Amino acid sequence: MYRLSATRIAAPFLAVLLVAGVARAGAPAKPNILWLVSEDNGPFLGCYGDPLAKTPTLDKLAGEGVLYERCFTMPVCAPSRFTLISGMYPTTCGPAQHMRAAGKIPSWLKGFPAYLRAAGYYTSNNAKTDYNAPIKIKEAWNASGKKAHYQNRAAGQPFFSVFNHETSHESCLFPKNELPAFDPAVMRIPPYQPDTPEMRADWARYYTRIARLDSQIAAKLEELADDGLADDTIVFYYADNGGVLPRSKRFLQESGTHVPLIVYYPPKWRHLAPAAPGSRIKEPVHFVDFAPTVLSLAGVRIPKYMQGHAFAGAAKAAPNEYVFCTRDRMDERYDMMRSVAGSRWLYIHNYRPDLPYVQPLNYMFQARGYQSWASDARDGKLTPATSMFWGGKPAEELYDMSADPDSVHNHAADPAHRETLDGMRAALKRRVLANKDNGFLPEGSVLEGYDASRVPGAYPIERVFALATLAAERNADNLPKLIKSLDDPSEPVRWWAAQGCTLLRDKSVTAEPALRKCLKDKSGAVQIAAAEALASLGKPELAMPVLLRRVRQSAKPPFALQAANVLDRLGEAARPALPALKSVLADARKPPAKEDAYPVRILTHIIDVLEGREQPLVYPAVP
Repeated sequence: MYRLSATRIAAPFLAVLLVAGVARAGAPAKPNILWLVSEDNGPFLGCYGDPLAKTPTLDKLAGEGVLYERCFTMPVCAPSRFTLISGMYPTTCGPAQHMRAAGKIPSWLKGFPAYLRAAGYYTSNNAKTDYNAPIKIKEAWNASGKKAHYQNRAAGQPFFSVFNHETSHESCLFPKNELPAFDPAVMRIPPYQPDTPEMRADWARYYTRIARLDSQIAAKLEELADDGLADDTIVFYYADNGGVLPRSKRFLQESGTHVPLIVYYPPKWRHLAPAAPGSRIKEPVHFVDFAPTVLSLAGVRIPKYMQGHAFAGAAKAAPNEYVFCTRDRMDERYDMMRSVAGSRWLYIHNYRPDLPYVQPLNYMFQARGYQSWASDARDGKLTPATSMFWGGKPAEELYDMSADPDSVHNHAADPAHRETLDGMRAALKRRVLANKDNGFLPEGSVLEGYDASRVPGAYPIERVFALATLAAERNADNLPKLIKSLDDPSEPVRWWAAQGCTLLRDKSVTAEPALRKCLKDKSGAVQIAAAEALASLGKPELAMPVLLRRVRQSAKPPFALQAANVLDRLGEAARPALPALKSVLADARKPPAKEDAYPVRILTHIIDVLEGREQPLVYPAVP
């Protein structure tokens, strides 16, 4: 047996695994599969070419395994975990695409480990289960929790086991955490971030945590070896979403969705690998591919409903041309973006380009790097490069990931890349339509969910997608179509028409009569969107009664939160409603409400800004 030190590799991890031999008595007839997961980190590893990383264990694992250069996921954990456990995109089962939601899943949907259990596997999960949907935990896992471990299986039983490592979680950047062991002075600050002492300290703190993570992975591999299971176990290492330095987690640029993925196949199971040891796979893979891949490795039939494709094992499929990521509500703040990634190009479509990339999201702004960026913006210190991510968004973004891994040179308007742009636009449309993308529905709609959104004729996704795309153009020539759509029988069509008027602001003045009518719409979401559009026309007195009525409706939390978001975006125009807002906040804080509940967070922010206890974010114009 070989051993791995918790701080260094005492003997090469794969040295013993290269010894051929007959399987030991009692060894499983199917491979064990071990997932070692880290939180909130992009590919900040030596094996991915990062010169600052101290990751000898993972670098060794990559050298003897298969490294995926283009693995993508959702930009935040809960929608990512839905994707992993289901083998489906979260937008198929709205509102699972939002951060912290309860997706409406079909009755037949199982967490994929249930299929492994039926095939004789022992399944254990240590320990997160925030799947954004009511997945039956006891059906999927033999054991789930902090004590769950493959060691508790029956003798000789194959296992699928998950261990989640939280050391690199976003909270490691918050003020309560330790000083970094890495030198802030040697940190590389990407061009889109301001070079502040706080930003450098956050980067150094983060590399400290990545080094600690590497030692934790070493300990898990040592344990596997000590248990005599190393040569029977396929090992995955991956991160659950992109890194947490500013403009990563929650965003669709490469820094937020590109994660490390390494898979090691011991010699006994190397015939299941897609390539030889030490290979680097350039074609894109996605978390939606993980469930079918594990089933393929285990020799279990892949259910037809799964939307991913196996990238290894007996059922290995052809490589993906494109993979898809989504961003919708993050905690208390709404936005909507979709992306398409290939081997080289990354395309992003922003469906609310009027909303700034950076909103005053309570949890995110506990990081000192974000705080320093906001301070520089208020003091007028941002450069053209660092102001790009601090204001409004273009409708479309196109980045060359090979030449521009920082995603700072947008080629969407470059005629030289029109063919690439058109191809990725078309790929996005196909995926949106195939998914019946529930993100194009307002949260709280009766049409949300797998079954409801697939009732024939209920959700005209093709028309909705076309109108949302048109609205994002912010072209006043489209206003007649938006006005006509405000009277459409379909709720999401009316909702996008009202949002399109908001995007046009004072250019939509002729829509005022139709928007006034929508204030009495049967859909709360349409009422709120129409109120925002009227406020953008300088008519806050028309918007305020609807917004205050809706923000009080705690029994309908999505509409209350949507109204609160609009009130916050009104800024100083919301001052006449300050006494009413304070009354709503007092009610929202009454037991059993949680002090950090989303409506409480956003109402507190509105009131603190209006009463001068908190400075509003400043959004300089992008040069």
